[in-house]
Amino acid sequence: MSQSDKLKASHLARLAVVYVRQSSMAQVHGNLESQRRQYALAEQARALGFQKVELIDQDLGRSASGSAQRPGFERLVALVLSGQVGAVLCIEASRLARNNRDWHQLLELCSLFGVILADGERLYDPGVYHDRLLLGLSGIMSEAELHQIRLRLHQGEWQKAARGELRVPLPAGLAYARSDAVIRHPDEEVQARLQLVFAKFAELGSARGVMRYLRAHHLPLPVRPLLGPAPHELVWREANTARVHHILRNPAYAGAYVYGRRRPDPARRRCGKRSATTKVAVGAWEVCLPGNYPGYIPWVEFMANQQRLADNASRYTAGHPGAPRRGCALLQGIA
Repeated sequence: MSQSDKLKASHLARLAVVYVRQSSMAQVHGNLESQRRQYALAEQARALGFQKVELIDQDLGRSASGSAQRPGFERLVALVLSGQVGAVLCIEASRLARNNRDWHQLLELCSLFGVILADGERLYDPGVYHDRLLLGLSGIMSEAELHQIRLRLHQGEWQKAARGELRVPLPAGLAYARSDAVIRHPDEEVQARLQLVFAKFAELGSARGVMRYLRAHHLPLPVRPLLGPAPHELVWREANTARVHHILRNPAYAGAYVYGRRRPDPARRRCGKRSATTKVAVGAWEVCLPGNYPGYIPWVEFMANQQRLADNASRYTAGHPGAPRRGCALLQGIA
């Protein structure tokens, strides 16, 4: 990086901010050379003539796609808005933003407050048309690069899933053997409790009825939580309707290997959340391989259970009369 006419005394009198970021914790721990290169920008800022240099590295291990909160980037924007910053240094545009919304917002603010951007090779003045054009193209390429990375990863994952070889989390009733083959959980009590759930659903006809039966007889359900101090370890929890539904709706218990039961839904994403998903209908699952696991019920019974659960929802206009209830009324569940 060399001295340029774009860098004036008014810039040097202010603060130079060095922004350091890596996308994942694996990169933070494994790609140390990139970190050293980014931290070295502080010395380059001093070589340019800046007396005050601030390092912002709170976003190490955070994505710049806009789906995650970045306190470091928010601090950078706040400093630019305060008029204290003369230059922002990073090794490439993708460190600052992987989406054009954040990138162009930063460019606009830097243009308004007279802030120079530097990428380790040259200086850019966002207030100058040709520099802004180059910076805009850099942002577009950064966003497109992230799209291509995601596309390649998804295609590779999908091809492995299509063969039934992609390792996926298993419900409480199944487990991986040492050979990586899927087997029923070796605990016979777990197997018996799950078989009881399916048998009682066939008898009672509703998930809520199964839940009430389990609670009345003090029979907890096996659960394998994905979060907590011991993830993936089986624990016993009190039966509730959601846990009964999870068992009845899980195709793995019918012996099917499934990929694509949920898909991203940007409209449902809340502030501070990385993503949100929505359920996909059984016929629209990307991969469905019945007979891949040792199931607890046949696939035909699983599909009949899904239809019964759908009918149990009280939506008469949609042709779902609801679950039959107690009483001798002629139009029980309809009127």
